[in-house]
Amino acid sequence: MTSKDFFLALDELEKEKGISKEKVIESLETALTIACKKNFGEASNVIVKTNPDKFTIRAYISKQVVELVETPEKEISLEDARLVKKSYKIGDEYLAEIDPRTFGRIAAQNARQVIMNSLHQAEKDVTFSQFADKENELLIGVVTRVKDDGTIFVEIGKNQMEGVLSVAEQIPGEKYYAGDRIKVLVKRVRDGVGGTQVMLSRASYMFIKRMFENEVPEIRADIVQIKSIVREAGFRTKMAVYSTDPEIDAVGACVGNRGVRVNAIVAEIGGEKIDIIPWSNDILDYIARALSPAKVLIVQADEDNKEAKVIVPDEKLSLAIGKEGQNARLAAKLTGWKIDVKSYTAAMQSGMFDDMSNDEGD
Repeated sequence: MTSKDFFLALDELEKEKGISKEKVIESLETALTIACKKNFGEASNVIVKTNPDKFTIRAYISKQVVELVETPEKEISLEDARLVKKSYKIGDEYLAEIDPRTFGRIAAQNARQVIMNSLHQAEKDVTFSQFADKENELLIGVVTRVKDDGTIFVEIGKNQMEGVLSVAEQIPGEKYYAGDRIKVLVKRVRDGVGGTQVMLSRASYMFIKRMFENEVPEIRADIVQIKSIVREAGFRTKMAVYSTDPEIDAVGACVGNRGVRVNAIVAEIGGEKIDIIPWSNDILDYIARALSPAKVLIVQADEDNKEAKVIVPDEKLSLAIGKEGQNARLAAKLTGWKIDVKSYTAAMQSGMFDDMSNDEGD
């Protein structure tokens, strides 16, 4: 059987969708073998040979030449073999080419089904491998549709894969419509029964981290390091940074000249506040900085329990705690410490300063 168009189509499939021609040919050989066995008996020894260079596909029934036939599906008598070729002798392999036109309708349908299933699986494998190594990467896609529940579907990648941006992974208040270009983070890639699922995010802290890596050359060069980053999407991000070069100001590098770098990121996320603080290995200093933009007077730390009591000026208490406790909550996540914030007056009235004096005396 000669099929030049088939092999040329495989070349196109490999070029356009990245599906390996060898895998498709392997699937074809499997499908033809199954079809032949259904047509000529499951015990038959079927051999399929493909030659992409000559555009040929051939299938054979292989039998052993014997004196006395005991298993007709696997053996042929010397007398019958010599009717085809006189040089056959006992023990030789006899190959009888199969004419595909002799296949039954069901066998042919089964062969087609096996090939289609294999192509579908090969496409799934290509899609999965394309995105599996892109987890936590930023991509730019195009919104294809928005469901009534707010879920956004985004076309990404060269194979026009549709990623899913759930409501929980969107920045609160943002609205997108079909045709909009959108920057997304590949959060997770799953290879499920229904195919590859690419879960996207704009609400993840990693989205902000990757944005800074793109905007700040010093971060890409590992001169400035992001030591910790926490986020409540749509409201506030806190990020602690450190410079390995004493000549480079880590915070200044992230902010950029006249704020150009950080402002570009803030514009992308709809005005969300970003606090960039210098990381410190002195936990008292680090906790004080983490409560930015509030000014901190005193930090008392219990290192065994990783708990800190923080005193701020009375007029800075609401700023330190933040709306619905957000600033203090993010500071605690950033540092990994439990933080109790009190005003100066409240600390005085609770006797906290007396406790501190006693601790120092001890």
